Amino acid sequence: MENFGFEKMVDGDKRFQNMGTLKPGSYVLIEGEPCQVRGIEKSKPGKHGAAKARISAFGIFTDQKRNLMKATDYEAEVPIVDKATGNVVAVMGNNVQIMDSSDYKTYDVEKPKDIAGLASGTEVEYIKWGDRVRIVRKKGEAK
Repeated sequence: MENFGFEKMVDGDKRFQNMGTLKPGSYVLIEGEPCQVRGIEKSKPGKHGAAKARISAFGIFTDQKRNLMKATDYEAEVPIVDKATGNVVAVMGNNVQIMDSSDYKTYDVEKPKDIAGLASGTEVEYIKWGDRVRIVRKKGEAK
């Protein structure tokens, strides 16, 4: 099977959680993209329908805003996002190679635009879901 230059993304683990129990700061999958919930509005049940929840969230890897509106008893997919620390091994143009501090695996990730001063030996915190990795912040800095 030919993939026409597109790499197959490997999704990470996920679980199901009732839509009405999601809170700001939690994670949810919207259109297959892991997102962090920024806001949630709940409506009251109507004459012929169930209560609805409207979630606004931002993709944790793409920073793209996404919305989801479902009944509050709907089972939403929640990604299990791993948070870890690592060290910057090399900075190569727009990419950074980091090594996990616990299992010594290396990951090539896109250099974040909002974090300055990344150099070899810098300790960073990162998030990982499936084969997608993103540097969140330099260790020791406030969010």
